[in-house]
Amino acid sequence: MKLEIVKREQAKIKIGLQGASGSGKSYSALLLAYGMLQDWSKIAVIDTENKSASLYSHLGRFYLIDFKPPYSPERYLQAVNLCIQAGIEVVIIDNISMEWEFILEAHSQLSGNSYTNWAKFTPRHQMFINAILQADIHIICTLRAKQDYVLTPNKDGKLVPEKVGMKAIQRDGVDYELTLVFELDQKHNAVATKDRTGLFEGMPDFKISQETGRTIVEWCKQGEITVRDYANLIKACDTLEELRNFYESVAMEVQTQFKDEFNLRQSQLKSFTQNYSQNGTTVN
Repeated sequence: MKLEIVKREQAKIKIGLQGASGSGKSYSALLLAYGMLQDWSKIAVIDTENKSASLYSHLGRFYLIDFKPPYSPERYLQAVNLCIQAGIEVVIIDNISMEWEFILEAHSQLSGNSYTNWAKFTPRHQMFINAILQADIHIICTLRAKQDYVLTPNKDGKLVPEKVGMKAIQRDGVDYELTLVFELDQKHNAVATKDRTGLFEGMPDFKISQETGRTIVEWCKQGEITVRDYANLIKACDTLEELRNFYESVAMEVQTQFKDEFNLRQSQLKSFTQNYSQNGTTVN
């Protein structure tokens, strides 16, 4: 056991790419990975899509695991560990939506109380997410997405569905766990919907390239966390729980130095939660 100052070069980034079928998630993930390493031999794809990643073999000689059902959390982790043992430095899990669909299907087949039955599956799913977050390699996850809606009142006061963008097919909140999440549209344009790096905050849509990967890995290699980094990390917290967890994870001197930033973000999130409760309810 060793106590040491956190440096970004010691951390491995976890990235999500979400979008509908045909949005270019797999291709973009490969470009990101190569941009980060400049070495195809250190990249592997865990492919749940019938070896569809092999369509991009012209890009370079990367590794591929033809990942077949069952898509259980445990089998995903076996595949990730196989890559780690082989010395792979960037793993692309294409996709992790299959894991959540496996969980939902297995849960639906159980008899008895649906709520209490989740106790059999939530720990398995959380083990899968935690293993990704704690892995000492860079991991890029792709997620299928579908149109999401909320109920909002029309001029007559009647609640009607309103489109509010895309929703990843995974357990709610999985994007909060990742460092960086890009949403891709059908023209392969990307926008950062979650960005703890601050690199893509406020940027218009763009196409992911190898240069994007180089930018990300340079951020990973920078030294100790700076004042600007802490400010960006506070602003990137999307829920009160996430903000509280981050506050509790930093040193007391950081809590004191950024007291105003923490309080401001807390007020913003409370206001957002209250407004959302009044104006709309998510439709599943």
